[in-house]
Amino acid sequence: MNIRFYPYTLELKRPFALSAGSRTTTPAMMVEVELEGTVGYGEASMPPYLGETAETAANFLSKIDLTAYSSPVALETMLRYVDGVAPGNNAAKTAVDIALHDWFGKKRGAPLYRLWGLSLSTIPATSMTIGIGTREAVRRSVEDAVGFNVLKVKLGGENDRGMIESVREVTDIPIRVDVNQGWKDRESALRMIEWLSTKGVEFVEQPLPKDRPGDTAWLRARSPLPLIADESVVRLADLPRALGVFDGVNIKLMKSTGLGEAYRMMTAARALGMKVMVGCMTETSCAVSAAAQLSPLADYADLDGALLIRNDPFTGAAFAGGRIMPAEGPGIGATRL
Repeated sequence: MNIRFYPYTLELKRPFALSAGSRTTTPAMMVEVELEGTVGYGEASMPPYLGETAETAANFLSKIDLTAYSSPVALETMLRYVDGVAPGNNAAKTAVDIALHDWFGKKRGAPLYRLWGLSLSTIPATSMTIGIGTREAVRRSVEDAVGFNVLKVKLGGENDRGMIESVREVTDIPIRVDVNQGWKDRESALRMIEWLSTKGVEFVEQPLPKDRPGDTAWLRARSPLPLIADESVVRLADLPRALGVFDGVNIKLMKSTGLGEAYRMMTAARALGMKVMVGCMTETSCAVSAAAQLSPLADYADLDGALLIRNDPFTGAAFAGGRIMPAEGPGIGATRL
């Protein structure tokens, strides 16, 4: 099996702002694996907070040697090998994982969700993300979210109440709040959540810094809304530490190392009695199509990443009826344009 990779810059349709800052582009690395004339596609999307760059991804991927593998039944063996090449590099590992799963599904002639025995009937509605911005920018973003039945509003800035009020001036559909560790004081966080509970908010994602599990557990014990982990839970080993601290977890391919680990995390979280959310970064339809294959396992979905960019080089999973639906093609169901 051969591997190829090349950098790609995702161009956002509008500036994307959250509590840690704003950006107009996201660096990515596209990966292809090929064997017996079948090509599998993968992607590493690397927003700044992940700590990965095109340079670190290229350095990691240049160490990957798949030439010893020639059997479609060696998927798990290959994934263990890739994970062990070097620590970290989770997004770069994800790109290889997605490409291998895509190749594997194509060789089997079926989409991954079908190989996993999942049903499209259980796919939850996906949210559209509303970044931190002015009242006018927020209203415009909400008005553009045509067909969505739920919104994900970024908070953790200087005008959180104004953000929610701006949304409520335009729509009364449910809101999910993502703070991205932006609140620093548990008492003020509790007061804000109590207020949010009167504004049609379903849950709050990562309200406090990830290094404050004690404060988050304190907040959860008093919060009228469920708390969902994001930055606090990266891989499977982090899940047990989230018990008693969060009510659920947002599982993203880019931080978990890919579909293999994400699948294990989703099933483990359910076994632990936690709610499961499948999320994404700003990504092309390659990575979003991969994540969509797992969405039947989720209670919540936030898979709008490809809808936020204007230079998507793939087609695949599509927005329909308020949900991101996997494509029926084999593997991840993504096609290179």
